[in-house]
Amino acid sequence: MSRTKILIMGAAGRDFHNFNVCFRDDPSVEVVAFTATQIPGIEGRRYPPELAGTLYPEGIPIYDEAELPRLIAEHGIQQVYFSYSDVAHAYVMHKAAQVVALGADFSLLGTRRTQLKSRKPVVSVGAVRTGCGKSQATRYVARALKELGWRVVVVRHPMPYGDLQKQVVQRFASHADLELNQTTIEEREEFEPHLDNGHIVYAGVDYALILACAEEEADIILWDGGNNDLPFFASDLHIVIADPHRPGHELTYYPGEANARLADAFVLNKVDTANYADIQAVRENLERLKPSAPIFEAASPLFVEAAEQIRGKRVLVIEDGPTLTHGEMPYGAGVVAARRFGAAELIDPRPYAVGSLQDVYVRYPHIGALLPAMGYGAAQIAELEATIAACNADLVLTATPIDLRRIIKVTAPLVRVRYELQIIGAPTLADLLAEKFGRKG
Repeated sequence: MSRTKILIMGAAGRDFHNFNVCFRDDPSVEVVAFTATQIPGIEGRRYPPELAGTLYPEGIPIYDEAELPRLIAEHGIQQVYFSYSDVAHAYVMHKAAQVVALGADFSLLGTRRTQLKSRKPVVSVGAVRTGCGKSQATRYVARALKELGWRVVVVRHPMPYGDLQKQVVQRFASHADLELNQTTIEEREEFEPHLDNGHIVYAGVDYALILACAEEEADIILWDGGNNDLPFFASDLHIVIADPHRPGHELTYYPGEANARLADAFVLNKVDTANYADIQAVRENLERLKPSAPIFEAASPLFVEAAEQIRGKRVLVIEDGPTLTHGEMPYGAGVVAARRFGAAELIDPRPYAVGSLQDVYVRYPHIGALLPAMGYGAAQIAELEATIAACNADLVLTATPIDLRRIIKVTAPLVRVRYELQIIGAPTLADLLAEKFGRKG
């Protein structure tokens, strides 16, 4: 019997998971290739045979998504599975139209086929868009469960941008583990704050193996989502974050709307800095998508070390990269802090951008006078360091969740901006967790 020829469109995360749980051991299909987008430099690799399984002794090639028409034509691709996140509904359908016109079927995989079931309780945190505040919400949940006496292990959505054979299962318990695994800036931004709070983090490529390892150490598994993707694990409590700075996006982005429809509870974040009309609009949309899910309003207050140093200075602001790029936010907490504490000037780094950072500004023209903390590998980290130096700032104001000085050399004075989730009013999200899981013992 001939095998159905499949291509998986991805971005080094959901695509690999979908392959592992749906297609790896299925003799009726042949996954000819993956395509890659969103993340620089992830194409040109091969999904290794050690991960691909016995049906793929040579592994599976990964091409740039621009190669999609050629691959469909040359290999007679019959089915294309769309497997990445945080894109507009119209974008998905444009891709569908392209694939259908080329003669192949276009599909999305549902939660029934892709979510793994844990033998431990699972709390998951997702969002309707990148940059809503998943990270601080996950930290809030981790602290609340720990205060209830539960051993929490965080499992982070994949970011396997390096050697896939070395990233099958990754366990992070200390900063030394970050160095050992040669993590990128983007990985550190997600892992380091959890480590600072005393929580073990797992990530990697094969989430069935990762889940089995995490279960050995945890009372409760905490899924820390990426972009606006759906959890890889079936959840006992799914918490979804929404952002009133982007009203309506909860209805118009994939799979953010699906996340909202799955929610057991919502956190409507950043209400301290958003317009009242936008807050109400998002609230009404969430109530329509999932009427049974309670909505907790929250703020993300800034914590600025040595804020007095900002006043009157020429400041270079560095913000979280993914929030600005495919999250489409024009600014973040760093710009807010610079304006609030009296910076004389926000330096425009675009004329000083080095290497691939120039391409970032071209691809995402909405990014203004600030520098996204792009660091998808050693070369780009070096370009970030060179760009910072070329700006010749009086002060560098960094709103990434990590201390950049651990990774790159910054000669100018550096001030960090941090933010944590603050639930407004009562009952709180911590009360919901206590009601759901109780106190251990």
